[in-house]
Amino acid sequence: MQPFFESASLRFSCTGCGKCCETAGDYYVYLTLKEAALIRGHLGLSHAWFRRRYLARLEEGELVLGPGRDDRCVFLDPDGRCRVYPVRPLQCRTYPFWPEVAGSRREWQREARRCEGIGNGPVVSRAAIRRAVRQCEQQSD
Repeated sequence: MQPFFESASLRFSCTGCGKCCETAGDYYVYLTLKEAALIRGHLGLSHAWFRRRYLARLEEGELVLGPGRDDRCVFLDPDGRCRVYPVRPLQCRTYPFWPEVAGSRREWQREARRCEGIGNGPVVSRAAIRRAVRQCEQQSD
């Protein structure tokens, strides 16, 4: 069965609302070591301070961003803007075109209840969605 995005015209335009940066529940932002190093350099922090303040490891060993305040990403500023936007992780750059979201009509519609940009704006090309999905799949291997 083909993924949902292959047969549908998906619209998306980020509104900057920050809802995708809320981390309530079992939601994590996964990082590679390279992404962590880019963020650390962008913030100008020492390795030790950055690790203690911003990183965590899950039981399975995956590297994730540590919890922020009020179920929000630790890198959101008081105005809801990302402090590390130029070096944000792949997970953030590819949202909402994750395999588990764009691959299913049900999940796309569920995510649209959280993200006001889904279903709005221009149709995103299938090629761009395929690229994002492929990047996510490659990183999770």
